[in-house]
Amino acid sequence: MEAGGSGGDDGAVEQGWSAVLNRRNKEALAQWARQTGTRLVQVNGQRKYGGPPPGWAGSTPPSGSEVFIGKIPQDIYEDKLIPLFQSVGKLYEFRLMMTFSGLNRGFAYAKYTNRRNAQEAILTLNNFEIQPGHPIVVCRSTEKCELSVDGLAPSVKKHPLLQLLCELTAGVTSLSLHPSPFQKGKQLAEVKYVSHWAAAMAKKVLVEGSLCLCGDQIEVDWLKPNIKQEFHTSVQAFPEVLPSSRSSEDAPSPGPCESVDHHPASLAVGHALSYLNMQCEERQLGSPVFLTKCIQRKPSGWLQFWYQVVIPNYPSPFSGLIWIKQEHSVVEDHEKAKNAVALQLLKVLGCPVV
Repeated sequence: MEAGGSGGDDGAVEQGWSAVLNRRNKEALAQWARQTGTRLVQVNGQRKYGGPPPGWAGSTPPSGSEVFIGKIPQDIYEDKLIPLFQSVGKLYEFRLMMTFSGLNRGFAYAKYTNRRNAQEAILTLNNFEIQPGHPIVVCRSTEKCELSVDGLAPSVKKHPLLQLLCELTAGVTSLSLHPSPFQKGKQLAEVKYVSHWAAAMAKKVLVEGSLCLCGDQIEVDWLKPNIKQEFHTSVQAFPEVLPSSRSSEDAPSPGPCESVDHHPASLAVGHALSYLNMQCEERQLGSPVFLTKCIQRKPSGWLQFWYQVVIPNYPSPFSGLIWIKQEHSVVEDHEKAKNAVALQLLKVLGCPVV
């Protein structure tokens, strides 16, 4: 259940303290785990019980069922903590944050099977002296799932950044780019994860890995509610992926991130683009900027394009994949792809298509 490591003189002192004075507590933990049959799994700087616990057949507990536990003495472990928090209700999951030398980091999370038990834990165990003179803090966990990645250069684009974060971290569900409210001329990425645990692990990886993009040092932190509200109060961001069109006999079947161009032949190339520019000008959104790249060609003449569109006064760009039928020149192919994307954008904006 331990992971070794070194961190200079301070790490050596900590490991020495842990090995000599803390050995008895670790032995007690191991004995308790054997006697109770409790399985603890250590991964990425935390040790976890449950999630779900043995014999669990229900769904994941609702938001508000988790509590944060702080000011835990570093030599206190699950053999003391889990029974204490189980005394007020059934635990779905318990996570104790750990150092490389085997001490706890002073905080943990306990998730109950319902909100009522979580509230009872706060009322009963907040300021409980787990050791004489050592009251612990128990409060509602915010269960944050979103990170801010600040200090990005203007040249950083959504699609490559999303690919990079998916390679470095697990559980990314969405990403949007905004002008940074803290650094002039920079961008801030709002990154959402599938769970608080996934976001916490991603934050640990990105912070400890000293993320650097385009030569800039990046600041990674929890997304503050007031900043999120500022981004989303004016207008709703475009969806990352455009809706798919109806199927066609000879066209490739679109995947979850794709749409296929099946627009009427009467819709001339450039018509939707011009109409979109006019609509954006009337709404004072700024002129759309298109990026397109052909990434696949089919023998049947179908081309797959990756696209990204930035509308200056919308809070984030959006991107996706689209199939079009090949034309006579590369220029016409790119223009047709832009035209197909523009037509979908007009639908998103609620504009009548002519």
